[in-house]
Amino acid sequence: MGILERISEIEHEINRTQKNKATEHHLGLLKAKLARYRAQLLEPTGKSGGKGEGFDVMKSGDARVALIGFPSVGKSTFLSTVTNTESAVAAYEFTTLTCVPGVIKYEGAEIQLLDLPGIIEGAAQGKGRGRQVIAVARTADMVLMMLDATKGEIQKKLLEQELEAVGIRLNRKKPKIYFKQRKTGGLTINSMVPLTKMDEKLAQSILSEYKIYNGEVLFREDCTADEFIDVVVGNRIYMPCLYAYNKIDQISIEEVDRLARMPNTVVISCNMRLNIDYLIEKIWEHLNLIKVFTKKRGQKPDLVEGIILRNGATIEAVCHSIHRSMVDSFKYGLVWGTSVKFNPQRVGLTHQVHHEDVIQVVSK
Repeated sequence: MGILERISEIEHEINRTQKNKATEHHLGLLKAKLARYRAQLLEPTGKSGGKGEGFDVMKSGDARVALIGFPSVGKSTFLSTVTNTESAVAAYEFTTLTCVPGVIKYEGAEIQLLDLPGIIEGAAQGKGRGRQVIAVARTADMVLMMLDATKGEIQKKLLEQELEAVGIRLNRKKPKIYFKQRKTGGLTINSMVPLTKMDEKLAQSILSEYKIYNGEVLFREDCTADEFIDVVVGNRIYMPCLYAYNKIDQISIEEVDRLARMPNTVVISCNMRLNIDYLIEKIWEHLNLIKVFTKKRGQKPDLVEGIILRNGATIEAVCHSIHRSMVDSFKYGLVWGTSVKFNPQRVGLTHQVHHEDVIQVVSK
């Protein structure tokens, strides 16, 4: 029996098993087996085989956004609208056969947008170049899921299932579980909170499924068996996702209003250029980027060319962005903006900067 048949068999077993307190141990073991087989499916087969054709696109700009969706939902039209890149657009499916990169310029930042070929159901098993598409999505900072508003929410569920199957967790935080594998000493499982969704016995069974008999586990929050498996496997990627419903000019205003009120959702029409600016603004928000300005001693600040950083960045990150040797000669920094109590305030390397702060670095 091949891996695909085993995966199908386990999925069927999970679907037909009733979910209650008595079956949660059995379901936890099945989910652990399913995660193990899916991991094997994604591994390249054979060491001697030649390198397959992938989508090797060099990462550029301040952030990378993967544009994912089913065929003919308007991904290429959106790329051509917001960037200077021309991506093939036609009335038939699978117009885009490779990865087409473009750059969105917003707030002084260059955001790389990747137009990926349309995903079909079963992409996680490799159908329709699904593995290459999903492999590129794993390298992105954010997923922009393009959906057809005329087809309701079915596309969203199917795409989430495909990305879930390959270890991409959308709009979720990493579980607060400490896990460390050891060579000897047996298993130590402790929790700082009461566990209601799983127990110590299930945790031991899941670890034995992965042939882990020595290690330390500490639950810092009440987690499910799925979240515990994610921590044990260790190759899961947690990233923000924005859902863009295209073709709103073809549905009723009541349906547009319903879709627009859903979390992490923007409604647009690429054909009529509706709400495109708001979508770019939301992409900036989801990427969690900030822009800071620099100032030389005795001169006015440069408010044209800013430095793009991640939210929560420190003065040390600002120094690295200017020049890698600046940290060694750093004496103190002067900051004007919302991150300080008074302007200017003298700060050290660990001070966190806010959006549109002005920074002057004083060297030794």
